[in-house]
Amino acid sequence: MAKAVLTISSKNYGAWALRGWLMCKFAGLDFTEMVIPPDDPAMKAEMLLLSSSMLVPALEHEGIEVWDTLAIGEYVNEVKPKAGLLPADRKARAHCRAVCGEMHSGFASMRGALPMNIKARFKGFKVWSRAQADIDRIVAIWRECLGTYGGPFLFGKQPCMADAMYAPVVTRFLSYDVALDSVCAAYCKRVMELPAMQEWVQAAMKEPDEIDELDAEF
Repeated sequence: MAKAVLTISSKNYGAWALRGWLMCKFAGLDFTEMVIPPDDPAMKAEMLLLSSSMLVPALEHEGIEVWDTLAIGEYVNEVKPKAGLLPADRKARAHCRAVCGEMHSGFASMRGALPMNIKARFKGFKVWSRAQADIDRIVAIWRECLGTYGGPFLFGKQPCMADAMYAPVVTRFLSYDVALDSVCAAYCKRVMELPAMQEWVQAAMKEPDEIDELDAEF
């Protein structure tokens, strides 16, 4: 049987691509990558934050095509139900879906002011008030989840869909020198130490710098 194919964009700039890719990795889905070129309109649309629901990433598996990151996560959870991409407990699963949905549809100010750029480091970056409000809400979500489910990840002992959804935020906080309390800083460290994240970051570091618009400080 042919492997699944996941179409993604830039690993340095592609926040939604990272989310879909991590979901497939966390679930143990056997897949190959198809990377669209930097001049492709779909890639530029994702990179420039025009929508959270694009045709990138997209998953092709057993003749089925799935796009939109949340849809990919739900599909992969059906294909690999024992992988724990969503919590087994109904209450925790509902909570997980809610925080994933909030990331999917919200935090536009933070995403616009702190675009994902894994290579970049902006020491002392000044965060404007609307973006800070988004950051404060994300920190509250993390602290609630870590406190409720005991960590080390948002819904327990293993990374799940929620950790995949917030992983690009972790990279943003590092890139833009966002001050965090010890609990959230430790969570960021754990996410960045995941083998899948290390694989993604290593590939991102090797990418050419092709999208000049995203090197601007907002």
